[in-house]
Amino acid sequence: MPRDHRAGKSIRVLLAEDRGMTHGALALLLGMEPDIAVVAQVPAGGAIVDAALAHRPDVALLDIGLPDLSGLDAAAELRDQVPDCRVLILTTSGRPGQLRRAMAAGAAGFLVKDGPVAELAGAVRRVLTGETVIDPGLAAAARSAGPGPLTTRERDVLNAASGGATVSGIAAELRLPESAVRGCLASAIGRTGTRNRTEALREARHRGWL
Repeated sequence: MPRDHRAGKSIRVLLAEDRGMTHGALALLLGMEPDIAVVAQVPAGGAIVDAALAHRPDVALLDIGLPDLSGLDAAAELRDQVPDCRVLILTTSGRPGQLRRAMAAGAAGFLVKDGPVAELAGAVRRVLTGETVIDPGLAAAARSAGPGPLTTRERDVLNAASGGATVSGIAAELRLPESAVRGCLASAIGRTGTRNRTEALREARHRGWL
């Protein structure tokens, strides 16, 4: 539920952005807003939950392409571990599949991060009133694209296949029969129109299906 922000109380913001200069500039510009205080800055996804638990931000601004853990995966972790923190996902070139995943992860917004800081600050304020804030262009693209072609299990298997994991390793990790893993890989390759699981994984990530 949105927190109660009385007049004079600063909105506490956590910023996760991996590009050093942009990271510092965005924090500085947001900090110039009279009702916003950037209380934590982290350069990688794996540090987000710990920082949120330590600083208790009202809103987390997460770059979608963070090292260690993507902003989308970090949003899901925040939903489970810091549920009163609202999440805004920031992207340079969002894809429809990413928007759907962001909403499924509990994000309150999905925005192009190179837009005016005043608009971002306004979005921070709006999500605390319970609004969902989505870039209009990204929302229109998501409506026209329709749902992604992969099933939940196919997505799980492709994710587990990253890094060159073997079929037996994937089966052990997901507690599935090896035959089921092979079947999911084959169907994912077919659904993505690729030739092998490496290409399928790359295409699914490019399309925002993972």
